[in-house]
Amino acid sequence: MADPARAAKLAQRIKVVVAEALGRRVKDPRVESITVTDARVTNDLQHATIYYTVFGDEVAHTDAAKALEKAKGVLRQEVGRNITVRLTPTLEFVADQIPVNASNLEELLREAKRRDAEVAALAAGAKPAGEADPYKSDTLADIDEDDFDEEDIDLSGDDELDEDANR
Repeated sequence: MADPARAAKLAQRIKVVVAEALGRRVKDPRVESITVTDARVTNDLQHATIYYTVFGDEVAHTDAAKALEKAKGVLRQEVGRNITVRLTPTLEFVADQIPVNASNLEELLREAKRRDAEVAALAAGAKPAGEADPYKSDTLADIDEDDFDEEDIDLSGDDELDEDANR
């Protein structure tokens, strides 16, 4: 097992080598619209996964995948020449989904912003249901003496003591 820092450094080097080789060594016109976005190497430095994006439609994506698969040997040879490891790692090319996910996320954010604006417009013209001040504060000054009978209020507090004594 290699050090993860060494694997990350090697992955960055492989990314640069593959990107340069696509422009220099591979003479296939289908790879012109490919951008290498990232590379990952396993900790044992035996396998490298290279992520790429393609500018264009679905046909361009499928053509680019076929071209990369065809040029895999040439690209691995370039990687072997330009890195200093005992064994040249195998290369695997994976279409990067970050641009697709980013556009989906942007669309969701636009939708959320639109809905927030609708709610804000509804809230601007809204009136509270019921009274303006639903939390009435009853102070002693507001209470009339006629509201209570003397029988309702027992201020002695002896009822509980009498009940305990009777038990």
